[in-house]
Amino acid sequence: MTALDDLVVITGASGAGKSTAMNAFEDAGYFCVDNLPPQMIRNLVELFEHDGSRVERAAVVVDARTVGEDFESLEAVLDQLEGKHRLLFLDADPDALVDRFKETRRRHPLSGLIAEGIDLEGRALGPLRARADLVIDSTGLKAHELRRRIAEQLLDTAAPGRLAVTIESFGFKHGPARDADLVFDVRFLPNPHYVRELRPLTGRDPRVVEHVARDGQLADFYAHLEPLLDWLLPRYVAEGKSHLLIAIGCTGGRHRSVAITEHLAARWQERDDVLVEARHRDADRFAKP
Repeated sequence: MTALDDLVVITGASGAGKSTAMNAFEDAGYFCVDNLPPQMIRNLVELFEHDGSRVERAAVVVDARTVGEDFESLEAVLDQLEGKHRLLFLDADPDALVDRFKETRRRHPLSGLIAEGIDLEGRALGPLRARADLVIDSTGLKAHELRRRIAEQLLDTAAPGRLAVTIESFGFKHGPARDADLVFDVRFLPNPHYVRELRPLTGRDPRVVEHVARDGQLADFYAHLEPLLDWLLPRYVAEGKSHLLIAIGCTGGRHRSVAITEHLAARWQERDDVLVEARHRDADRFAKP
């Protein structure tokens, strides 16, 4: 029995979304290789089938960057792999492809003239399109919609990729949170900084948590925030999002935001659909006495 249980070969028109497709497979736990020459696919499969290989699922992208107009070499390799692979073909309306090349200002790999390159590539790809296990037309699809289409039709929906959730505490006085998807400002809560014996501690300490929770506002905050996040997380998963960064900010990033980040991370630690990481950007900064 070989270690490699699933091999997906991704090809199709340049600009049709092959990179987005590869990212979807990578987020689902596939070993992914982009821009692979066709003749190397057989070698890669042999490597994965070798004793000791831990790769069970792989996806490779093959396109005109490597083979030019000679897709017959890819067909020959696929003939050798009959029964050991699935072929995903991505296509799009020529006008949509022209617009995408113009937006990115990229040169078509087969011609300096975009329309000519699209035409040449389309004719060369015809036989591969005909033998594909799945053809997806990405015309009009946004990246997350394409990812969802791939997940529904090619990935094991019974075991979807888990959403990686990073909950990060930070201090506004040290600068805004960067790249956060959601930001919550908790500076309305009691501030332990003004209690001398609590100032050198962090939100990991139970005494700090007790102080922040003393007037009941923290409990009220959780009563609103937790149901909101419970509602949001599965919807991010459904949209094909692979990583979510939730930033919790207080003044210095040492007490209130740290306590809340630790609480939220612990709350979702046991969920099957998310991988949770707590991170503290400013908690270890020097606290002035």
